[in-house]
Amino acid sequence: MNSHKNARLTFEGRRILVSRIIHEGLPVREAAKAQGVSPRTAYKWLRRFREEGETGLYDYSSRPHRSPRRTPGEIRRQVVELRRRRWPYHAIAFRLNLSKGTVGRILRDEGLNRLSVLEPKPPPKRFEVKAPGVLLHLDTKKLARFKRPGHRVTQNRKDRNRSPGWSYVFAAVDDHSRLAYGETKDNERKEQAAAFLLSALRYYRRMGIRVRAVMTDNARVFQSGRFQRVLRWLGIQHKTTPPYTPRVNGKVERFIRTLLNEWAYAHAYPSSEARDAYLPQWLHYYNWHRPHCSLGNQAPVSRLGLSVNNVVRLHS
Repeated sequence: MNSHKNARLTFEGRRILVSRIIHEGLPVREAAKAQGVSPRTAYKWLRRFREEGETGLYDYSSRPHRSPRRTPGEIRRQVVELRRRRWPYHAIAFRLNLSKGTVGRILRDEGLNRLSVLEPKPPPKRFEVKAPGVLLHLDTKKLARFKRPGHRVTQNRKDRNRSPGWSYVFAAVDDHSRLAYGETKDNERKEQAAAFLLSALRYYRRMGIRVRAVMTDNARVFQSGRFQRVLRWLGIQHKTTPPYTPRVNGKVERFIRTLLNEWAYAHAYPSSEARDAYLPQWLHYYNWHRPHCSLGNQAPVSRLGLSVNNVVRLHS
């Protein structure tokens, strides 16, 4: 059991106290004074040691020996059974003539106070394509513009940027290598989405990757006719995630989270223009130098199989 934070004697202190009295022959009063407790306390632990051995030096449980008002075991079993049938608190309480508080305490004791416990989430199904370019994940993220650092940096709530507008980060991640590409745009319209797709494909082609399929969510910008025509013109397959399942597109979702933590919110930029201008430099660091956990702490570019000459050409 846990000792009280202000306890004068823990188990080890009580053992030392008893040892000084029994084995070293120290008088009880002197041993008690040395341990900072009263003689009465010392006699109590000495008696318990003689009756129970070292086990007696532990704290006793504060739980009462009898609980006459405790809910009978049969009633508790019925509460648990009804809960496993997804009954809510009030229905269980009405059926068994109990209070909602009693039902809540029983279900907390059994670990069934939340219905989500009865319907655990399925284990994640992780997948990874076998080569770069087989699948490219796309997504967007809206970021606020600012003309000067705001309260997130200055810690002063008065430092606000009035109606600065928004900028939109378009992000792409190769499923196999995790090689990433991103751009900031002024809006999230179909023209910008199509332009970003072409820029991303040019970047990956320069790295020796030919994209064969892209995966997006069901946002309008990715379902637009212009975006679809670009995909058909280039012969690229378009895959969409099922509704309300962003985890299927999880690689780019996780990349955007890293993007925010290590680029967008990592520095005190003087303005949003300075933040956006730093994005290409950060992407170079991410692709060429930053260790990636899912790649054995290697940078994404390590999975491209580049020759020495290609590395020098692309890295310079």
